[in-house]
Amino acid sequence: MSYDSVHGTTMFFPTFFTVMSSSSSSPAVLFLKPIFLHGFSASSHLVLLLVLSFYWACKRLTIPKHEGSTPGLKNIPFLYYRPALFACLSLFSFNLIFCALNYLFWCRNGWSNENIVTQLDFVLRTLAWFAISSFLHFQFHSIGLRFPILLRIWWGFYFLLSCSCLVIDVVSFEKHQFLPTQSWISDVVSVLSGLFFCYAGFFGKQRVDARLREPLLNGSNNRANGIEGPGNTIGRDSINPYSTANFLGILTFSWMGPLLAVGNKKTIDLEDVPQLATCDTVNRVFPVFRSKLESNGGNGGGSGAGRDQITTLKLVKALILSAWVEILLSGVLALIYTFASYAGPYLIDSFVQYLNSHHQHKSKGYMLVSMFFLSKLVECLSQRHWFFRLQQVGIKAHAGLVAMIYRKGLDLSNISRQGHTSGEIINFMSVDAGRIDDFGWYMHDLWLVPVQVALGLLILYKSLGLASIAALVATIIVMLANLPLGTLQEKFQMKLMGSKDQRMKATSEILKNMRILKLQGWEMKFLAKIVELRRAETGWLKKFVYTAAMTNSLYWGAPTFISVVTFVACMLLGIPLESGKILTALATFRVLQMPIYSLPDTISMVVQTKVSLDRIASFLRLDDLQADVVQKLPVGSSEIAIEIINGNFSWDPHSSILTLKEMNFHVYHGTRVAICGPVGSGKSSLLSCILGEMHKESGTVKLSGTKAYVAQSPWIQSGKIVENILFGKEMDIERYEKVLEACSLKRDLEILPFGDQTLIGERGINLSGGQKQRIQIARALYQDAEIYLFDDPFSAVDAHTGSHLFKECLLGHLGSKTVIYVTHQVEFLPSADLILVMRDGRVTQAGKYEEILSLGTDFMELVGAHKKALTAIDSMDCGTSSENLVTTKEEGNTGYSENAFQEEVEKRELINAKAEQIGQPEGQLVQAEEREKGRVDLSVYWKYITTAHKGALVPLILVAQIFFQLLQIASNYWMAWVTPVSKDVKPHVRGSTLIFVYVILALGSSLCVLARSMLTVTAGYKTATLLFNKIHLCIFRAPMSFFDSTPSGRILNRASTDQSAVDMSIPFQMGGIAFAMIRLLGIIAIMSQIAWQVCIVFIPIIAICMWYQVLPFGSLLCHDQNLKSICDIFLMLTRPIF
Repeated sequence: MSYDSVHGTTMFFPTFFTVMSSSSSSPAVLFLKPIFLHGFSASSHLVLLLVLSFYWACKRLTIPKHEGSTPGLKNIPFLYYRPALFACLSLFSFNLIFCALNYLFWCRNGWSNENIVTQLDFVLRTLAWFAISSFLHFQFHSIGLRFPILLRIWWGFYFLLSCSCLVIDVVSFEKHQFLPTQSWISDVVSVLSGLFFCYAGFFGKQRVDARLREPLLNGSNNRANGIEGPGNTIGRDSINPYSTANFLGILTFSWMGPLLAVGNKKTIDLEDVPQLATCDTVNRVFPVFRSKLESNGGNGGGSGAGRDQITTLKLVKALILSAWVEILLSGVLALIYTFASYAGPYLIDSFVQYLNSHHQHKSKGYMLVSMFFLSKLVECLSQRHWFFRLQQVGIKAHAGLVAMIYRKGLDLSNISRQGHTSGEIINFMSVDAGRIDDFGWYMHDLWLVPVQVALGLLILYKSLGLASIAALVATIIVMLANLPLGTLQEKFQMKLMGSKDQRMKATSEILKNMRILKLQGWEMKFLAKIVELRRAETGWLKKFVYTAAMTNSLYWGAPTFISVVTFVACMLLGIPLESGKILTALATFRVLQMPIYSLPDTISMVVQTKVSLDRIASFLRLDDLQADVVQKLPVGSSEIAIEIINGNFSWDPHSSILTLKEMNFHVYHGTRVAICGPVGSGKSSLLSCILGEMHKESGTVKLSGTKAYVAQSPWIQSGKIVENILFGKEMDIERYEKVLEACSLKRDLEILPFGDQTLIGERGINLSGGQKQRIQIARALYQDAEIYLFDDPFSAVDAHTGSHLFKECLLGHLGSKTVIYVTHQVEFLPSADLILVMRDGRVTQAGKYEEILSLGTDFMELVGAHKKALTAIDSMDCGTSSENLVTTKEEGNTGYSENAFQEEVEKRELINAKAEQIGQPEGQLVQAEEREKGRVDLSVYWKYITTAHKGALVPLILVAQIFFQLLQIASNYWMAWVTPVSKDVKPHVRGSTLIFVYVILALGSSLCVLARSMLTVTAGYKTATLLFNKIHLCIFRAPMSFFDSTPSGRILNRASTDQSAVDMSIPFQMGGIAFAMIRLLGIIAIMSQIAWQVCIVFIPIIAICMWYQVLPFGSLLCHDQNLKSICDIFLMLTRPIF
């Protein structure tokens, strides 16, 4: 305890002993006297010893000898158990040392009543902390969730007693009673240990091992035994280290240690990354964001009138409300960081006065140095946690927006979908939503910059008086000067994003039809169109980046401009410039550089974010599919599965032409309904209105039961065949086998190299048309829905396979289901319970096959046309068939039967499908995306910086930065050297000369920073243009096998997200690294000239920082988004070309 420690050491600190002796004779309150405090402390520790002894005796008598702690729980890691035990042993050693020193001193110099009480206090405290340590080590095997209540009460009492002693010491120090350094150390140790014990007592809980509560047949154990369950997901069994970390782990980010240790040994894979906490997953973030948006007047992108209410303001409000806790916490951390960052400039003048004082007290110097250190420590920790919280907010906002945009894309009406391609929607999710994520870094700058400026002006007013008003005026002028530049940036950003959308739309369409372009030899012509669109885009990009460079250079020179105005005002007002005030002002201007430097980026990011939010809000306001087209009835509530009453539908809600007119029919459960009619009669539209995808003008559509739809053109997703069939459902082996048998897929899977684990290329490129259609039918059958809608799927397969599918699927597997199928094949009509004949959007006939056949008219025309077509085909093929038959007889063959011939055709299709996969790595057509492992190679950086003009601009940029740094150092050194230490010292030069030289140096530094900014954006713009041209040339000249094995989304990511990073982010970040290194070298050079001993500290600190940052993060560097963008683009440039 600090106060006891101080008085326990009075015998070997004579100065302090004298002070206390003189103070003891003066009247004082009884409980503030040392003998009373020692007696009270000794009594408290004695009571603790008695209670612990009684507790131990009761435990020994009540617990049987054979009963031990619960197996499996005794060795469970208890939160703060080891640190608490270590702290108790440390306090035991600390008190034992002071007890021994006091005993040796008083044995030589005699004992007094106060000395006896003090020594008794130290003895009892030593015994008490030893008893607590023994209790924790030997007796504490509780299966509860916290430390015993006895320890928690004692630790709280100990903390209060330590704080009381610290307050008494502070009061004594304020009364000019000298206290040695050791007393302050004892105070800090006592208070910090008491604070730790209190936190451990309230928050120290038992960590229950998840394996003890895990079932024996859980997924992780199954996987350990080689069994893979159907519902396993990556990271499911990994415990989230952040949510289970203790206070010290969160404070120091040590919860990242296990992941960094893995990254130091091998490349981090997705399986190594722990799962997110529940509150951070998109399954939790998206519903919260959608509910906040709906409560603010928008309906979350749904249909109806609410869609028109989604505005940018309401979108921003929903984003803020969905993460307000993290935003508020990050704001508090930002405020703490701001106050801590200004503690140094505030104390500089006091430190200079202390160094120039003739009567120096070491305690005051130690106090100032400690305050400098603590303020920097608080500044560092608060800034790291501030940034961490900002990243959390940004990632949550990004996840919520991407989920909202994706859902909106699924709900778009047909008219809205025609105006927005997949490339534009990808831009919304990658570029615009990513911009909202990036804005998280600048979120608090909107209010934090005025607070930082106000604090800086208060410090300047304390040092320079009325001259701070001039600094305020100069700051306002600088801020107002940015308004026209911000307006231009907003305009250029809007134009830039519009041009990017046009380019991405064209790129998406070209990639979809690349096979046709390759066959016709048109790829170079369409590449020229892409380059032309890019040229229009780069025109706006050039204007945008140069405007950003002007804004950046303006604000890099702003602190120098403010300092010049302030010092000129001091000279005109007659305010003396002393070295302490100058250093305080320069340090304040240096701290002000951060908000001033970040202000242009903040303004630019606000402009870009507003543009992105406007684009997202306008997309969310688009028309959706009508939500009330279909009335869904509970399953089993009616005998009718589908019913349409007086239905009138159209594809265009703004057109007066109806696609379907006067629809009236109902379908009972378990009924097979066939729809037939000529081309363009509305058969597929009828299925679409049942699905709810058409605009309903009038009428009622009722649906009872789940539905599955099979389109006329097969839709296949990139992935494994089994994933296409299951489509998110759990694996049921029996049902799966039946589906494969019904769809005739077993023979296909036997021939494919990996069976149902074979990867399907984009849009099913390595499958035949019949295989894709059968996989699509299998997917629908596996869903086990009540209602099935087939849009003539048998037209994509041959007659034999179509007949087999109709018999096995519709008549067999779906015999008890409600099936509606569109067909042009008359042979499938007799099996239907109801036939609907359509013409011009109306149902002209309805009934069974025999009934409507006898009525003639439309149905009779269809049957007659079908028979005529078959007769014509038979007559044309008669001669050819006879010749083939003669030939085969001459060769000694008996000829093929129809079934044998069909089997041969299917076999050839399967062999061809298999042949397409020969030569692919590991036998799969689509491979995982290539990723560089380990550190980013230096050749990547070298290629990037030498792309534009072979790197000729890089030396000029470095020279401009070096001159800027030298001029900054020279200006600060000039002001500190020529100004006097105090008023009594004569200045070295006149005031006019002082200001004139400073202005010349300031102008030189401003010109250097302007040149640096312009050269940086010039090099970045040129590099981005060259890389774009090269990568698109490689893509368009790549062989068709490249497009078969590479998903178009991967290529679109290179052309959108990665290209955007190369255009706007990477040049500034690459320059920032070089500029920071030059600044660091300049600081080290100056410090070594003033105090060379600093180099002794710099060298180990730099080595430790490099080891800590580079070594553990080596395998994580390629995961940085911007570095990944460079690597991906250079990897794309190495693709094979013709």
